[in-house]
Amino acid sequence: MKSITRYKIISIILVLLTWVGCQDELTELNQNPNGIDPGTANPNMIMPIVLGGAAQSYLGLGFGDIAGVMQQTQKDGWFSGHNSYDWNAQDWTGWYGLLRNNDLMYQRAKDLDWQFHQSVALTMKSFIFGAITDLWGDAPYTDAIKGNQGGLNFEYPSFDSQEIIYDGIIEDLIAAAALFTQADETGIVANTDLYYGGNTQAWQQFANSLLLRYYLRISEKNPSKAKAGIESIYQGGKYIKDADMDATLNYTGGSNDLWPSEYSSEAGSNYRRLKVCQTLLDQLTSTDDPRLAVWIAPVHCQWVADATLTTDVEPFIRKDGVVQEGVAALEDIEYVAAIASGAKFTRHYNPMLITAPLNDDEYVGLPPGLTQPSSYNLNPTPGQSVENQHVSQLASIYRNSGGNLLKARLISAAEVSFILAEAALKGWSVGDAKTNYEAGIRQSLATWKVGDAYDSFIQQSAVTFSGTVEQVLQQKWVASWTSATEAWFDFRRTGLPALTPGPASGQPVLPVRFNYGSNELSNNADNASNATLRLEITPYSGARGNDSQWSKTWLIQGTSKPW
Repeated sequence: MKSITRYKIISIILVLLTWVGCQDELTELNQNPNGIDPGTANPNMIMPIVLGGAAQSYLGLGFGDIAGVMQQTQKDGWFSGHNSYDWNAQDWTGWYGLLRNNDLMYQRAKDLDWQFHQSVALTMKSFIFGAITDLWGDAPYTDAIKGNQGGLNFEYPSFDSQEIIYDGIIEDLIAAAALFTQADETGIVANTDLYYGGNTQAWQQFANSLLLRYYLRISEKNPSKAKAGIESIYQGGKYIKDADMDATLNYTGGSNDLWPSEYSSEAGSNYRRLKVCQTLLDQLTSTDDPRLAVWIAPVHCQWVADATLTTDVEPFIRKDGVVQEGVAALEDIEYVAAIASGAKFTRHYNPMLITAPLNDDEYVGLPPGLTQPSSYNLNPTPGQSVENQHVSQLASIYRNSGGNLLKARLISAAEVSFILAEAALKGWSVGDAKTNYEAGIRQSLATWKVGDAYDSFIQQSAVTFSGTVEQVLQQKWVASWTSATEAWFDFRRTGLPALTPGPASGQPVLPVRFNYGSNELSNNADNASNATLRLEITPYSGARGNDSQWSKTWLIQGTSKPW
């Protein structure tokens, strides 16, 4: 990925803001001298806004609350939305703002006959609309982002069905992939392309890989179209096959570019609250997964069984075996410095006397949906002021504001290979399921710089290919670390991996959509209400009725999935 300085992006955003909020054409009388005239805008000045915003928004979901849904992470502070899906109305204004900028890029590229930029805009339109319909269901599509156009007023756009939106996404991606084959270098400024630096072949592979994703997405509703589409792309061979070609945005640590869990004296709680979920941790430890140490840190202070104790637990910690009188816990910064110098911290318990459940492993996660997660594993400092010394924190790389492994990943070679593995198990002509499955694992390990461990890892009994879709989806879920949104969409379609919520969840099943935003429900009430009525109420929809996170969209209606 090529880089662009973040202060330049800030400048671009400032000059574009006056256009983003305006739906009418500017005239000589009301034109803002500090804004960009849409009729003269340079597509290269708009592209980083769209690419950066889309990638950061997608990471915000996949490393945020959706990672909680898919039991990759849990929080022990401010946790109800993350751990137990206590969601209110969720607005999509940011996504549609990106679409408005993207549409300006497309229109200006058409005016200038810059085919590369047109293709990029079509690809990003598909990605963004894909996120919207995947998250909410029916949404404004055909009439969206038009404002007042051609004498018609689209201020209150109608909602298209998911079926229409997915068909449109696929059509635009097909058009984009074809246009990339004939696009030349006219107008390309490499450092404004935050993903591929102006590489048209890489973008064509990205567009085709997204096609694979969306064909699989509709495979239960339109299997013949999905089969033909996936087989055609596979036979063409132009899709992401190497981890180095993943569609990613690097996090460099600039003021506009901070990794969501970065640690500082002011914002340390962002890192401290986020823990690995025990569900994912059990998967990683049971297979000796080499990605474990890249993603997760051992506990600061490990429990040790000691039958000689006369009490159930020691009140104080031990450093290198020596009791630290009066010290029940240290703060994170003290632990990190001492452990880095070689110290080992423990706390003893008597397994014959203790009555509370306790995990004395080196790596400990939070079980999903606990009612009081900060108290888990006999934490002596419950609450949010000090980290839980008896639960693993994320690896040290996630303390940083930027770095080599800190990327927003829109789609990966690993995901593509797992798509092909699942398609092969359906009997489609996309090569051997085992070969594609193993490629997915190899590519994911390469992504996290542990590719040398592939030969030993693939020999693990739970990892060696068994020929089941359950195994393919299990490993695809693991590989989606920091990108859990796609794992959620797979879960809704298949019910895999088989996850169940914890005790704090409002329902005994995982949610399947976002609630429509209050802005849309208030300001576009008739169209939003009609879309809501097309949602299927389930036994778990609860008081929200149709517009519930447990109501089913068209995509999974009639499929008996995921529950």
